[in-house]
Amino acid sequence: MSKLYQVKHELWLDILYASFATGDKEIKDRLYDFSMIAFRHMKWLGESLLEAGSDYNYDRTKRLQKRRCTFDLFNDLIKEVKTAQQEYNGSTLISRIVTDENYFVEYLTLLLADSKNNHKLTAFDLHRTLPNKKLDTVQTHSLTMFLFEESYKEYELILVYAYMQARTDNLLHFNVFQDLIDESHFHLKSFGNMMAQMGILALPRELHELTYKITDISQFIVNGIKEEENAKEQCRALAEAVNDTELSQFFDFINYQENYHIELMTKLLPESI
Repeated sequence: MSKLYQVKHELWLDILYASFATGDKEIKDRLYDFSMIAFRHMKWLGESLLEAGSDYNYDRTKRLQKRRCTFDLFNDLIKEVKTAQQEYNGSTLISRIVTDENYFVEYLTLLLADSKNNHKLTAFDLHRTLPNKKLDTVQTHSLTMFLFEESYKEYELILVYAYMQARTDNLLHFNVFQDLIDESHFHLKSFGNMMAQMGILALPRELHELTYKITDISQFIVNGIKEEENAKEQCRALAEAVNDTELSQFFDFINYQENYHIELMTKLLPESI
């Protein structure tokens, strides 16, 4: 079952990053919806492992396949789903997962039946420009570094908070972790789509187990608040650096959201000491 968890983790990333890579808005939205279902599969599977006295980790080995067209991407997703299903057993949870995934495969198969759904992908071609934006070399470099660093941070936070949420009986902690997971999903989606627009889409690096196996939750929260404050400063600096009203407003928007993340985390401190 722990091997299955890794398979599901990698499948979630496959679907999520396919949604970022795809340019068609309707297909992008559907793929993202499916990725969120895949993430819930991970959550349920993790809970079932803990209930059985087992455990799981966030190890992964898969690399992102840099495809040139959407049909190659869709065929890869179908193949990955079918490979994952070879690891399944006959539990009630697995039955739910299978019916979800079979519907996903049917959706992809319908897309493949119409050649109008086959589009060139530019998410991996390293053109490093944004549509209708004129950024100089320094601005482009600053934005590129920010997106790589922050996409990893949001991926890390999703998994760390999910790991901690699955192991707490404290309702306040559970609810705050859920809010932070939801917020990080939104930020990762925003940064992932922007990376794809620039042709620099890439998976975040793998997490070391010391990142999410927390032994001192109070210290973890203090460190997390410092990390959020650092992210706020990066957003503020980038908003000033890009010299583009729309982009600056977006990074200010993210900056203000980080303010509330700090407030949410602060709520946990009295409960954790």
